[in-house]
Amino acid sequence: MRKQILLIPLLLLFLSPANVRAAAATRVLWLTAEGAVSTVMTEYVERGVDQAGREGYSLIVLQLNTPGGQIDLMERIVTALRESAVPVVVYVAPRGAMAGSAGTLITLAGHIAAMAPETAIGAASPVGSQGEDLNETLAAKEKEILSALVRSLTESRSPEAVALAESTIQSAKAVSSREALEAGLIDIIAENREDLLRQLDGRTVRLAGGEVTLHTGFAAVDELDLNIIEILLGVLTNPNIVFILLAIGVQAILIELSSPGGWVAGFIGAVCLALAFYGMGLLTVNWLGLAFIVLAFVLFFLEFQTPTHGALTAVGAASFIAGALILFNSPITPEFQRVSVPLVIGTGVTLAAVFSVVIGVALRTRRLPPAMGITALAGKPGEVREGLDPKGTVQAEGELWSAESEDGSALAAGELVEVVRVEGLRLIVRKKP
Repeated sequence: MRKQILLIPLLLLFLSPANVRAAAATRVLWLTAEGAVSTVMTEYVERGVDQAGREGYSLIVLQLNTPGGQIDLMERIVTALRESAVPVVVYVAPRGAMAGSAGTLITLAGHIAAMAPETAIGAASPVGSQGEDLNETLAAKEKEILSALVRSLTESRSPEAVALAESTIQSAKAVSSREALEAGLIDIIAENREDLLRQLDGRTVRLAGGEVTLHTGFAAVDELDLNIIEILLGVLTNPNIVFILLAIGVQAILIELSSPGGWVAGFIGAVCLALAFYGMGLLTVNWLGLAFIVLAFVLFFLEFQTPTHGALTAVGAASFIAGALILFNSPITPEFQRVSVPLVIGTGVTLAAVFSVVIGVALRTRRLPPAMGITALAGKPGEVREGLDPKGTVQAEGELWSAESEDGSALAAGELVEVVRVEGLRLIVRKKP
């Protein structure tokens, strides 16, 4: 009983109006970054940090799941997090997520590093911009630079944590969330958002302006969504979407060339190709594949000019498929940036089939007789203006013609007739049944 009485002051202190107000006033801005470290992710994080500072948020949580990405973009994110006037927690989540390669340094750039269970961090050895291994000299330089950066990010942690962080750079070591916590590389393992905020409550972080104590027990959480520009850029970093845009663009341009005179197909093709080339500029691609796609374009066009009963179309489809696989799925391309092989093959076959139909329609149209001039009057209806006995005049297609009945019979004015043929400047007609 005496112990319970002694606990009452402590409980009252915890529930004091000052503490409740501090917790209630805490606003957390929650960012979610998934996929490769890209221009989209970089601009999204920079926008979130800026918004949190402008709108008076007390904490930023960056939920991260990335296999890595470009070093220069990673450095921009690290700079944004370290210069933030608002405390930043980097949380590797959900279960099964990773902070691979560049994601390792982004995680360590937070003022507090947290991970969900069954997640991983590490494997941060540098590679080339196209995913290839660097030569020995350049690799040594990059590793030393990144090691220096990771040491600066972990200088407040234990020697074991610093050594582990360096090994992720020097030997591409990767560890689980439990191993990272035991080494002191991260601060928290949290099951979910609520668990994370509970464990953050009362912790102190050091910013450039001094120490800040977090009050997250009753914090209000606002999620920051991607804006329309970031969504569009995100779509254009999906290799499958970029490939589909490329295929549609090629098909639309071919349709425009095979049936010139319109503008819709050409406009759609130009827009799709422009977006596809922009997307390829954001991805890791082997531009040699583009030569095979151009060859496929040429073969399809030659099929239209000099029909070969589908031979050039078949070769063009094979060239298109090979070009797409070389472009998006070459050995230098990271696994997460590769296009679906069934999608490529299916699209190539569909492209050839659609173009074969277009070729067939175009050839049939070429064989049709001219739909203009006097030859087009045969079979057209007309009306007798001056009685035919057997000659007179007939109005057909808005024009007045001299006419003669086919069988020499008399036809009265106003009767409907059908043009049988044209002889010089005279119509041969018969009574319309």
